[in-house]
Amino acid sequence: MRLPTLDLPVLPPLLAAPAPGWVETTDVLVVGSGIAGLTAALQLREAGLHVTVVTKVNIDDGSTRWAQGGIAAVLDPLDTPAAHASDTEVAGVGLCDPEAVRVLVEEGPTRLRELIRIGAEFDRNADGSLMLTREGGHRTNRIVHAGGDATGAEVQRALHEAVGRDPWIRLVEHALVLDLLRSPGWGDAPGPACGITLHVLGEGSEDGVGAILARAVVLATGGMGQVFAATTNPAVSTGDGVALAIRAGAAVTDLEFVQFHPTALISPADTASVLGAAQQPLVSEALRGEGAHLVDADGKRFMVGQHELAELAPRDVVAKGIHRVMLATGADHVYLDARHLGAEFLNQRFPTIVASCLAVGIDPAVDLIPVAPAAHYASGGVRTDLHGRTSIPGLYACGEVACTGVHGANRLASNSLLEGLVFARRIAEDIAQNLPPQAQPAPGGAWQGGVGWVIEPETRNALQRAMSRGAGVLRSAESLRATATELATVGQSRGTPRTASWEATNLITVASALVGAAYARQETRGCHWREDFPTVRDEWRGHLAGSIGPAGDLVEKWEAL
Repeated sequence: MRLPTLDLPVLPPLLAAPAPGWVETTDVLVVGSGIAGLTAALQLREAGLHVTVVTKVNIDDGSTRWAQGGIAAVLDPLDTPAAHASDTEVAGVGLCDPEAVRVLVEEGPTRLRELIRIGAEFDRNADGSLMLTREGGHRTNRIVHAGGDATGAEVQRALHEAVGRDPWIRLVEHALVLDLLRSPGWGDAPGPACGITLHVLGEGSEDGVGAILARAVVLATGGMGQVFAATTNPAVSTGDGVALAIRAGAAVTDLEFVQFHPTALISPADTASVLGAAQQPLVSEALRGEGAHLVDADGKRFMVGQHELAELAPRDVVAKGIHRVMLATGADHVYLDARHLGAEFLNQRFPTIVASCLAVGIDPAVDLIPVAPAAHYASGGVRTDLHGRTSIPGLYACGEVACTGVHGANRLASNSLLEGLVFARRIAEDIAQNLPPQAQPAPGGAWQGGVGWVIEPETRNALQRAMSRGAGVLRSAESLRATATELATVGQSRGTPRTASWEATNLITVASALVGAAYARQETRGCHWREDFPTVRDEWRGHLAGSIGPAGDLVEKWEAL
């Protein structure tokens, strides 16, 4: 298939940075401290390996702790893995890898029970059984949750404490990963991954740049929501892992499929300007699962009649329904009506949501909750196989940074935490069986402060606004061309090496790859909505696999199913 292409910014082969001023060595390096990274670290320790976990800020500052809804798993005797798989594949609109989905739904319950054994405490019924709820796209109750709507915080707590009990897991906080180190290969081809360069505040040389060598590297860096102006992701979600993989030559897949959560809280003080929020509080769809309704300014339930599941339709359907109302009315939000659920139930079941609403002057028991879609989850990422292996030997990816094939064109609610558990275990098993000796990095490149560049961090806001305008919930060839032009302008700036510049360069890298893929895919499927191609097209049932070319250009290849 001949793919439509755009003029996108030329990307750096490396981030501009000094040569490492210090070096450490470990068996396995895990980059990221959410559910995927910490689960991988604990499983690797079971194999007797020394593990170093690198995390960008503090161990608890990633996306996992913000997860409200829960973890999907087949625990009800009346539920089946086949039913869970069917719901997952329906949400994925024809692009899920059936084998990856099978692995997820069949191994998921065991992985969840392992999480409970290390200390995670989920909400239970009076008889001691796990309390199950339902979310959008699920046709039965199969979501376990903790603290009502604080599942991520409880999972993060349990994993953090488990890691803290193991002296052979070294934790390096306040560390921004820079570039992948690779050992010498045949001829000019680089060899397997053998470590990373990174910047650690207060470590080593004055600038803090060092290297950690490892026999295997696991990327668990989370998502890239900060590429948009409106997102539920924390400030650390700048696509660092995907950008590193792109620069290293790894294949990335399905980046056009960014899930916009339908219901992010819009502060009444800020409803005139949704764009520019650093992180918008999430109003979990579990609230809709318990009976809350979406309504317009006139109080009409607009999702009724649009889908058989109404407010509990898959997230892309609900986000589009909300966006259509916003376009038709000129409003920048709709409302969630939970008043009929009562204050006692809301405070017990959804304390986090109630607290977020009260903080901006909204009482969910009395007031309508203003909500709008915001970038929430990247269904695509660094392409992996069923064991988490990327296209670069020795480099693995897990969690939101990875594209395992589970999510297809749209992630089913509460499958993300489950994916982290399942594939972290598979990565650990593969590494334990196939771990090579430690190799030394090839001369040059990031190992010796190779040639690269970074962009000015002051361009970050312009990049985010451009992405939300032209590559957000609603896209078209015209809007994507305009976005590419703005990205090209941003990409012409040159900055000096520092944390803000490295992050901005990672953002323009993933933004360029996303826009290129979104422009190439001429259809509407899942969470990719093209105004000029409004239907699913059979000829586009396949994947766009992007990689960086020799001149720093992004190259998209088509892989039909």
